[in-house]
Amino acid sequence: MTYSPQFPNPRITVLPVQAGDPPFRIVEIDGEVIGTATEVTDVLLAAAAAGIPVHDLDDPASVRWVGGGKLSWRLH
Repeated sequence: MTYSPQFPNPRITVLPVQAGDPPFRIVEIDGEVIGTATEVTDVLLAAAAAGIPVHDLDDPASVRWVGGGKLSWRLH
C-alpha cells in the first residue's frame, strides 16, 4: 500500500499583502474574490458572512494563508 499525503483544500484563501493605505490582503472563498481584509477580523467576518465556521485560523484545512500567516498584514 502506498501512502499518499492529503493536501487540504480550504474554502478560504488569503493572498499576500498588497500595497495600499492601509496595506490589505485579498480574500477568496471557494475560488472567488469576495473582498479585501486589513486584519484577521475581516477574514473571520467574511467567513461568517459566507456561512463558513472557522474554529482554528492555523488549520490549513480551514484557511490557506499565501505569503504570510494570520499575523502578516504589512509589506516587508
